[in-house]
Amino acid sequence: MLPAEFPLYFCGLPFTGRQVGKKLRWLLAGAEIREVLKGVYVDTRVPDSRELRAAAVALLLPADGIACGLTAAWIHGIATTALGSREEVGIQWTREPVEVVEVAGVRVTSPIATTVELAMQLPRPFALSAVDAMLRSGIADRWAVRAASEAYAGRAGITQAREILEYADRRAESPGESWLRLRLIDAGFGQPQLQVRVHGPQRDYRLDLAYPEPVNDGRRLGLEYDSDRWHSKTKDEQRDEVRRTELDALGWHIISVRRPDLWGSYPALELAVGAFLSQQPRLPRRW
Repeated sequence: MLPAEFPLYFCGLPFTGRQVGKKLRWLLAGAEIREVLKGVYVDTRVPDSRELRAAAVALLLPADGIACGLTAAWIHGIATTALGSREEVGIQWTREPVEVVEVAGVRVTSPIATTVELAMQLPRPFALSAVDAMLRSGIADRWAVRAASEAYAGRAGITQAREILEYADRRAESPGESWLRLRLIDAGFGQPQLQVRVHGPQRDYRLDLAYPEPVNDGRRLGLEYDSDRWHSKTKDEQRDEVRRTELDALGWHIISVRRPDLWGSYPALELAVGAFLSQQPRLPRRW
């Protein structure tokens, strides 16, 4: 790694692989640069920002192009995990007349227009996680997006978009929570409540999703998406187990959901929720 006083590559501005030629692999192997956008790199000491993302896109965007779709969402600050299964972002652009804003001199579809596009174009689980993320960021308002979607009537994907906008909720705090919510809705269990607070004698708890109406035995159902990042270590698992035990004493049955539970082919999640709620899930799964 370069010493801290060493000048930033290209003065900290993003650059393409062609600009460094054969040195690209060497620089990447030494962790001296990182890929910002597919085919565009920057010195590792440069922090991520909307301006950096826009400058990276500008290197690949035609002079008369407008960044749209996934690229626009990424410039607006949305994490790639909310947008699709691939970590890297590519270039999506258009010349069609759309509502445009400028970010660091780059023309980008507005947050409202971008949100409608995502709801129309992405696979359903990512459409919901992307729209939730746009709403959570505060750059798009749910009602404004719904109103704007009327201008897309008759276009491919608008039926899905209307469904996704009906389900969208800014309170979802991660893509995993969005995907979990969609699985529950698709199974016919109805919209769960988000970020439900449970008051205990010693402390309060907050559940990602919940069906707080008591079932026959008086117990309630809560569901939590446990990401690998925060719930994979032994101490994390021990903490989670203690938390579930405490919630159980308060009358809550907690189902912990991991990424393989959401993306695997077996409907174990739907069957477990249905068994607790005494409801037959709607199967087969839609995704």
